Amino acid sequence: MEINSTHFLLFFIVVFLIYYLPLKNHAKGQNLWLLLCSYYAFGVVEWRMLPLLIGVTGFYFFLGIAIARNNGKDERKASLLTTFGTLTGVGVLVYFKYLNFLIDAFTEMFLSLGLQVGSHTLGIIMPVGISFFTFKLISYIIEVHRGHMPPCQDMVAFATYVAFFPTLLSGPIDRPKPFLQQLSHNRTFTYPSEHNQVVDGIRQTLWGLFKKVVIADSLVTFVDLGWNKTGESTQWALALVALTYPIQLYMDFSGYSDMAIGVSKMLGIQVAKNFNYPFFAQNMADYWRRWHISLTSWLTDYVFMPLNIMFRDWGNMGMILACIINMVVVGVWHGANWTFVLFGLYHGLLFIPLILNGSFTSKKKVKTEGYLPSIRHVGKMLMTYLLVAIGLVIFRADNIISLGHFVSTLLMGNPYMEYESLEVSQFPKTTFFLAVLLLIAEWIAMHKKKEFALQLSEEWKAWGRYSVYMLLVLLYLLKVGGSHEFIYAQF
Repeated sequence: MEINSTHFLLFFIVVFLIYYLPLKNHAKGQNLWLLLCSYYAFGVVEWRMLPLLIGVTGFYFFLGIAIARNNGKDERKASLLTTFGTLTGVGVLVYFKYLNFLIDAFTEMFLSLGLQVGSHTLGIIMPVGISFFTFKLISYIIEVHRGHMPPCQDMVAFATYVAFFPTLLSGPIDRPKPFLQQLSHNRTFTYPSEHNQVVDGIRQTLWGLFKKVVIADSLVTFVDLGWNKTGESTQWALALVALTYPIQLYMDFSGYSDMAIGVSKMLGIQVAKNFNYPFFAQNMADYWRRWHISLTSWLTDYVFMPLNIMFRDWGNMGMILACIINMVVVGVWHGANWTFVLFGLYHGLLFIPLILNGSFTSKKKVKTEGYLPSIRHVGKMLMTYLLVAIGLVIFRADNIISLGHFVSTLLMGNPYMEYESLEVSQFPKTTFFLAVLLLIAEWIAMHKKKEFALQLSEEWKAWGRYSVYMLLVLLYLLKVGGSHEFIYAQF
């Protein structure tokens, strides 16, 4: 059930009305209702995996209580329980997401050594959202063990945190403490109020729909044709494909995040931020602080920082090694494919000059005169975008062979091409123009410290505000029939 579908709209109307009418003064009732609705949404997509979701939720609920009981009394046992829980979560993820990949990799290795082995690929169904809810579960037991939060004693609230339907499919990845604290209070809706959380949620959902349906889904045809017909595309067309894909991916993924955050706001719940205007980054470290924030901050806390402490005696080399390992994990998190390993390695290597010149930890903001950045900073943003686009060529490829074909055709062309399926003239110029306008709006929103660009409308007169809302709805309705699946739903 896609968050931009008619099915979801009808589903959410029912959720919203029951949530705020008969249950408005009952936090526990609201939590139970959210849990039932979340399990329904999960079951609609893949009902056979629902027992797994319920089972791991119950396991980690009781594990968190056991860890807390041993904190301060038997630290060794608490650490062992936390390690066991972490390895269990990783094991579940490896089994469902990576086992077939590992089997194929070992099979190819044995064959290359001259050993005859049969293929034993398993017919494993990957549960939707597994990369997201396993990270939630792991972070919960680690936070309990570190003493950053008490164990949750309310199983319904805990299960709601794990399975919360707006974020279950593609995140953001929420941390347990702030989310569970919100579930302990009644969520109410008062209208009219222009600054009401529900109103702001509607506004952010509308903005996300515009990004996804109007821009991302209009660019996908051009990008996909370049990858599917690489040998029949001109070099300039493939260059445009490579430069367009970052915009398509951003509009698709940040569009989903805006919708998930907006829907959550309408339910009185603030979830984690996922994007902070990444195309205005000054370098790759700055970019990763702005892109998929809930994932990168999770990995920083639970992978990079422990590794960095472990390797601290090695100086810069230790930080470089920790960074490369962390970025490979970022890549592999996306899926079981050598291209994701290469994608992570590519980004890890890009951090080396930043670590050596001391700019890795720098968080300097873009200096501007008014709203205009300096030429130097524009150059840095463009260079960062180019590096991102190169990395996303690796990310977008189905496999290493596809990657090699795309890169070789991009660099040298195809001398055997009989006809051209993709030319520069097929580039969706109108959509690109809309994307540029959107990025300009985001630049202004960033300077005004807005969470998302459509919040700028709060400063407008009512007629201007609602005219823009109507225009966005109209553009969405004109495009909705051709909507495509969210890219990050596959992860």
